[in-house]
Amino acid sequence: MIFETHAHYEDSRFSEDRDIVLKSLAEKGVGTVVNVGSSIETSEKCLELADTYDFVYAAIGVHPSDIECLNEENLVWLKQQASHRKVVAIGEIGLDYYWDKEEKVQQAQRDWFWRQLELAYEVNLPVIIHSRDAAEDTMEILKRFHQQHPDVISPGVVHCYSYSPEMAREFIKMGYYIGVGGVVTFKNAKKLVKTVEAIPLERILVETDCPYMAPDPHRGERNVSYYLPYVVEKIASIKGISPKEVETQTELNAKRMYRL
Repeated sequence: MIFETHAHYEDSRFSEDRDIVLKSLAEKGVGTVVNVGSSIETSEKCLELADTYDFVYAAIGVHPSDIECLNEENLVWLKQQASHRKVVAIGEIGLDYYWDKEEKVQQAQRDWFWRQLELAYEVNLPVIIHSRDAAEDTMEILKRFHQQHPDVISPGVVHCYSYSPEMAREFIKMGYYIGVGGVVTFKNAKKLVKTVEAIPLERILVETDCPYMAPDPHRGERNVSYYLPYVVEKIASIKGISPKEVETQTELNAKRMYRL
């Protein structure tokens, strides 16, 4: 079964058919879903989904573009919820300079990224990292974090990877997995294709980031987890192996990282 490592089924675009979609996943080859928070509100919804569906797990955390909702009280709440039996990661956290250009805002993102990395370390959970147009700062923060915490063995995943193969190798050296989604099927995804070629299959996770980033031939539509075979098939084609090998190994990778 395919392991969906990054979904957003709490999103309003699933309001009308969420239950139908989720209940259909098993028959379409998707066995496990990690639903990922991006704010305190969506993290609460992730917990609700994880409580409702046996095959759904939750990640809780605050996306860099939503840090205005973060304060000391909410950080304590995240730490408390991290002990929930279905919480498997802190995320998605990180840096996003695509929308936020002001240095003051970017510094706040860096500060809260660090605080949530420390939180994950305290509660012994992996992290799901969002990084967009912030390669250098993401790498610097993670290297500094791992210098201070060399005992972190399986730290998490760089989700929706968009940087170079060389940088991917650096993340992997620190223990991170690389999240690959629908973008790998796009005609202009040459950098991501090169990254998939360059790194071991044992360090790749498959994801949709649904409802965003649907793969070809569904680009522009609402994304769903049962489009993951397009991602699996593309990775298999790049690697010159069978889709079944990709499905099996990436499921094993996800279970190892999420400790399931």
